[in-house]
Amino acid sequence: MTRRELIDFCLTFPAAYEDYPFDDIADDGAWTVMRHRTNKKSFALIYERHGKLCMNLKCEPLEADFLRQAFADVTPAYHMNKVHWNTVTLGGDVTEERQELN
Repeated sequence: MTRRELIDFCLTFPAAYEDYPFDDIADDGAWTVMRHRTNKKSFALIYERHGKLCMNLKCEPLEADFLRQAFADVTPAYHMNKVHWNTVTLGGDVTEERQELN
């Protein structure tokens, strides 16, 4: 999945929009923040780290811990609250087939 495909998928959620609060230019090096239009709260952050596409996702604490134990590429979130956010490194052990099973 490409960065654009990931952003487009997030835009399928009701009232979602993309934002670039940390960068002047919305390029591949920018952090994309996916937000709810009604309350402006973020639900996902998309960025590249060490040459890999990553996504921080908000999650219930028990589910976040479960996912970290189940997948090596789900870790406590980079630059976020580690209790409520996970980082998913795309292209790793969380494949599209495994995502469909959950």
